[in-house]
Amino acid sequence: MKHPEADDYLVGVVGCGAMGQGIAQVSATGGMRTLIHDAREGAAEAAKEAVAGRIRRLAEKGRMSEEDAEAAVDRLVPCDLSAFSECDAVVEAVFEEITVKHDVFKAIEAVVSDDCLIATNTSSIPISSLARACEKRGRVGGLHFFNPVPLMKLVEVIRAAETTDLTIENLSIIGKRMTRVPVVVKDSPGFLVNMGGRAFTTEGARMNHESVATPAQIDAIMRDCRHFRMGPFELMDLTGIDVNFPVSNIVYNGYFQDQRLRTSPNHEAQFDAGLFGRKTGQGWFGYEGGKPLDRPSADYESDAAPVTTVRVAETSEALTAFLAQIGVEAGTTGPFVAAPIGADATHTALKARIDHRDLVCLDLTGDTSVRVTAMTAPGANPEALAGVAASITATGRKVTAINDSPGFVAQRMCAMIANLGTYMAEIGLASPSDIDLALTLGLNYPLGPIDLSEDLGVANTLEIMEAMQAITGEDRYRPTMWLKRRARLGLPLNTQ
Repeated sequence: MKHPEADDYLVGVVGCGAMGQGIAQVSATGGMRTLIHDAREGAAEAAKEAVAGRIRRLAEKGRMSEEDAEAAVDRLVPCDLSAFSECDAVVEAVFEEITVKHDVFKAIEAVVSDDCLIATNTSSIPISSLARACEKRGRVGGLHFFNPVPLMKLVEVIRAAETTDLTIENLSIIGKRMTRVPVVVKDSPGFLVNMGGRAFTTEGARMNHESVATPAQIDAIMRDCRHFRMGPFELMDLTGIDVNFPVSNIVYNGYFQDQRLRTSPNHEAQFDAGLFGRKTGQGWFGYEGGKPLDRPSADYESDAAPVTTVRVAETSEALTAFLAQIGVEAGTTGPFVAAPIGADATHTALKARIDHRDLVCLDLTGDTSVRVTAMTAPGANPEALAGVAASITATGRKVTAINDSPGFVAQRMCAMIANLGTYMAEIGLASPSDIDLALTLGLNYPLGPIDLSEDLGVANTLEIMEAMQAITGEDRYRPTMWLKRRARLGLPLNTQ
């Protein structure tokens, strides 16, 4: 078997759609001669022309020299599948249909040498089920790239049941030669990134389904308070609800309907209505020409006078510091305020034995310099919220007022992301460091789930999950044993 770092290493790509073109591009710019094939007449030649245009535009923008660009273009060779007999590795990137892929795998294996690696770019089909079509299954693995391939640096290197260590090692080297960052992942539904991304979108949909907050409010909180580039609803509209709803069900059913992975009826309703997001002009939000239209405000507004004094329902360092920042004193008059971890306003009032109507809860766990989330119990006195919010907005901050919810919005979302990350570590899907790396590169998260829990506080993460499970009574919020053990022992979540 030729070493993947050899100068004459030859890669074949089967399938010349968007993903196949992207894989061919990074293979050629990575210095490897790349054969491209598609069953459609003329598709391979058209793909080379399209990829060549993109490579030459990189040179025009100064991202590579003209000499290197032309050399990369010359490495792209449209051909018939029979020419793959000389390939050292082949990457399949055809339509996501198992019977089609089985036929392609059989055709590839009938042509290539006995030591040629065979990889699939599938995003949803178990690698082991594809490898069943091959005689030599040890050389079969996954190379799951992300769209657009030249911009997304991550590639998941997926180990099937019979994939050899040498195959995984060599596929990882190929990924590096393609200038991607390889992360080794166990074969499983959704692999790593599609599995790990479920908490963000499904919990966002769940909170909206429960009328905790609107899509605009949830997105604004996650952007401003937790520094996500997009909120869950913006992200679903971008990727397409016709994609993310079916993927959510694939992962949910693939894990035997684990409630932590279940999405919500409002998500299905968007799918059934054909409201897929940007591509259809309407999803959770409206679009025109692919660009967002004006969205509902996430900001609470009131003409009330700021309060100068509040009663502290539960003392905490975070609350004391925040009151000092906004110039409000703790005293014996005014609304009650609290900054609970995991609890909702109802249970906070009951625990403190105070009148729930005069209680305003604030989420102070994230960045409060731009936006603060305020929460009240059912039947709350609107004047209490108005006065506290006015004191906050007077400092230039924005306030988002939500309905009662254990864990507010950001606590709830971050704890769910972290808990799912620890589940992936628990079942050996990947190492804790690779889980964080994959989700920051593959999903553009500001922090991976393990680091996110450390930022929130490991003990806080467990407290939030346990509170949500106790208040809702839902198995969805059960904390993992990985999280429980490390939180209770006072250990970092990446402790093996």
